[in-house]
Parts: sequence; structure tokens; C-alpha cells
Amino acid sequence: MSEHNVHTTEEHAHDEHGGMNKKKIWQVFGILLLITVIEFIIALWAIPGKHMSQHVGNYVYIALTLLKAFYIVAYFMHLKFEKLGLQLALTVSFVFIIYFIVLMLIEGGYIHDHMPQL
Repeated sequence: MSEHNVHTTEEHAHDEHGGMNKKKIWQVFGILLLITVIEFIIALWAIPGKHMSQHVGNYVYIALTLLKAFYIVAYFMHLKFEKLGLQLALTVSFVFIIYFIVLMLIEGGYIHDHMPQL
């Protein structure tokens, strides 16, 4: 086994996720921290102080939580650096799972019985 073959695997593993340096990690951390601060402001100030209705606050809170989940999966679980086929397979599967959960809640009557009438 030549010395070239031994180092090739190690170099490939290092270069594969080369986009995650300390600066990028701190940038993603800052974005996640900002989203968390906004969520706390909504939960502790905006909704109780009647600056935002509970209904709207819940939707904003869910959207911000999904955005945080995207950043965690994309950068810290390295999905952003995977091949497009794997990204699409996981994303489409996730969308269908959420879709089926919503359909089951609607068909079971939970959403209709517990949601305020618009």
C-alpha cells in the first residue's frame, strides 16, 4: 500500500466539509441565538402584553422554530454539504410526514374542534 493511498482518504474527509470553519460556525450560532431571542420576546412580552394575538404568535413561533431546525440540520448535521439527491430525499420525506400529520389532525376533527373560527 503506497503512502499516497493512505493520505487520500484523510484528505478527502477533511475537504468534504471544508465550508464549516470557525467563522461559519459562529455565524450560524449567532443566527440561532437571534431566532431564539425573538422567540423569547414573543413568548414573554408580545403575547402576554397583547401586542400580538395568541393565534398569530403561535404561527410565528412555529415558523421560527422550523427555521432553527433547518439551520441545525443544514449546518451542524452537515446536510448542506451532502449530495443533492440525499437532500431532496430527506426534504421530500419530511414534507410528506408533516402533510400526513396535518391531514390526520384534520380528519380526526382535532383541528376543527380546537381552532378558533376565522
